Amino acid sequence: MNRHIVWALLLAFTVAVVLFLSYAFTFPPAEWSVLWNKTVLGVPFVVFLFMASGGIGVLFGVSFDWFWRKQWRAIEHALLQIEQGNTELPHKQTTKELNDVWERIEKLQKHWLEQTKRTQKLATEKAEHEGELIERIISEERNRLARELHDSVSQQLFAASMMMSALMETYTGSEQGKKQLKLVEQMIHQSQLEMRALLLHLRPVQLKGKSLQDGMKELLAELAQKVPMEIKWKIEEVTLDRGVEDHLFRILQESVSNTLRHAKANMLEVLLLERDGFVILRVSDDGVGFDVERTKSGSYGLQHMYERAAEIGGTLKIISVKNKGTRLEVKVPLV
Repeated sequence: MNRHIVWALLLAFTVAVVLFLSYAFTFPPAEWSVLWNKTVLGVPFVVFLFMASGGIGVLFGVSFDWFWRKQWRAIEHALLQIEQGNTELPHKQTTKELNDVWERIEKLQKHWLEQTKRTQKLATEKAEHEGELIERIISEERNRLARELHDSVSQQLFAASMMMSALMETYTGSEQGKKQLKLVEQMIHQSQLEMRALLLHLRPVQLKGKSLQDGMKELLAELAQKVPMEIKWKIEEVTLDRGVEDHLFRILQESVSNTLRHAKANMLEVLLLERDGFVILRVSDDGVGFDVERTKSGSYGLQHMYERAAEIGGTLKIISVKNKGTRLEVKVPLV
């Protein structure tokens, strides 16, 4: 039996006995047997007195026990909420006796929230610091590799190209030998394009305070001087957030790099314009084309471009036809 009910019963019986004895000694009956003979609802008065006291005690004990169980369950629930990381405590309806307990629970919750915020802040700062450190190391290593490739392999390819051109002009041998030399010249030319694309990946031009339009013009003008390809561009003035500009510029770099390496194109056209609440970046070439669906699943570069477009709330579409060229288009809503 619950201890609250037991204590209530003992208290009720004690009060009943004290009241009975007080009444009996203050107004003693002529005969004590009358207390047994007199009945209430068919039950002797003495028995009825103790039965009624017991019933009242049980009722009081149950009510008291239910009330305090409810209070302790509320406290237990509040502590569970803190343990599980919830930021809001349930609405408390308590007695004055438990106010101190609830105040301590609220202080505990505030302390936990402050500790959590500090921990998350430290974790964020640590991740950002590590990310910046890794990015700096990667950037330095990429620049070192780019310098070495430019100073060695790229220069050697250029020299081989010049020598091959001179040899082709002075060669007077058989037609078969001339075809082979022409093939070697084409291979050197393709290797130069591959090298320029690789250098563009390793040491990409960065905006560094310039607008997207300025960065695009600088990149395309530099390529026009270095690659034997017709490069056209039309770049309109569009006001964009810095993050959007950076993502669009990286997509352009990736697209141009893919064109140099794989397209075998004679013409590259780049457009940046604003239409119907969207900024549109379009890159087109007249190269050999490719199977978009087959290449998309295995190309890290394409996946990276799709992810960059999604990160700025845009869409990227690529249309490519065999021997007809490829067109890439990014549409980003102007917010």
